[in-house]
Amino acid sequence: MTINFRLPGPTPLPPTVLAAMQREMIHHRGPEFKAFYTDVLQMAKAVHRTDGDVFIWPASGSAGWEIAIVNLLSPGDVVLATVCGAFGDRFARVGDAFGLNVLRLDVAWGQAITAEALERELASNPAIKAVFITHNETSTGVTNPLPELAAVARRHGALTIVDAVSSVGALPLETDGWELDVVLSGSQKAWMCPPGLVIVALGQRAWRAHERSRFPRFFWDITAAKKNAAVGMTSTTPPLTMLYAYDAALRSILAEGLETVWQRHRSLGALTRDAIRRLGLDLFADPVVASNTVTAVRPPAGVAVNDILQTLKRDHQVVMQNGQAPIADDIFRIGHMGWAHEPELHEALEALELTLQTLGVPRPLSAVV
Repeated sequence: MTINFRLPGPTPLPPTVLAAMQREMIHHRGPEFKAFYTDVLQMAKAVHRTDGDVFIWPASGSAGWEIAIVNLLSPGDVVLATVCGAFGDRFARVGDAFGLNVLRLDVAWGQAITAEALERELASNPAIKAVFITHNETSTGVTNPLPELAAVARRHGALTIVDAVSSVGALPLETDGWELDVVLSGSQKAWMCPPGLVIVALGQRAWRAHERSRFPRFFWDITAAKKNAAVGMTSTTPPLTMLYAYDAALRSILAEGLETVWQRHRSLGALTRDAIRRLGLDLFADPVVASNTVTAVRPPAGVAVNDILQTLKRDHQVVMQNGQAPIADDIFRIGHMGWAHEPELHEALEALELTLQTLGVPRPLSAVV
């Protein structure tokens, strides 16, 4: 039985990635690994659109928050966390845990952070040293206007630390062009790999901030990572099987063409939102800022999210996901990032229509099937 896996992460794995993970081990301090890892880092730079540094550690994407904090900031530093969903909130709480002075710019979940709101916050507090931005808020299906937000932060002299876990490799992202200081992500989303890698791209301002940072660090030390990457090495034992997977995924992205990948995700996002509207359902996110990697949907009145998800899986072998934190029971989410294409998305959306009929929801005239 084939499962149509429409989670917003982890995401389905391409056959080439699955095959790459069957490779035997190699000497992780020998010339074969050095040449292999050097190629991986170069390809990662290409997808991040940067000439700067990209480093990889064994971890989940959440480790990227800690990597950025301990390498660029110091205890007591004033930072501004922009929060429009569960992951922005978690990023803020990590800052609290490390003793930063965390200010918050909160907006209603389902809305995006605006450049105007960020301008007001930064203008009112010149002590802010960094802005935490979630590029694509996976919990709500919102894409924040990263180029505009980064420009405002830069104008006020604040570092831009970007959680791009559900955007890089799927949505337009220009590390150098938008002068981003830190871009962090995890392997299990648009990178089309299993969970297990955190990937971090760094701009030049990040290195200058690193020189002033007073947090202790060892495993996450970017100075050690840079020294080792220069000779095709890692600071600690590399996760070889995961790197094989990432290598295959990077080659797939670059073979398709990065702009083509971005366009594919634009098309999938539009297809999903159109189908949801024709089913008579409401998007949770403001349509103007709705994500092209994950769509958050409000259930019909009187129908429980859990009933939708359980019926989808039982009757149609389609797996979607509920919301998170305070909106866990208010929405369900459809992932369409990474190894995602129109046929399986059409199948999932048709299954959703049949599921709604099973649950007694009247069929709109404009429905999918």
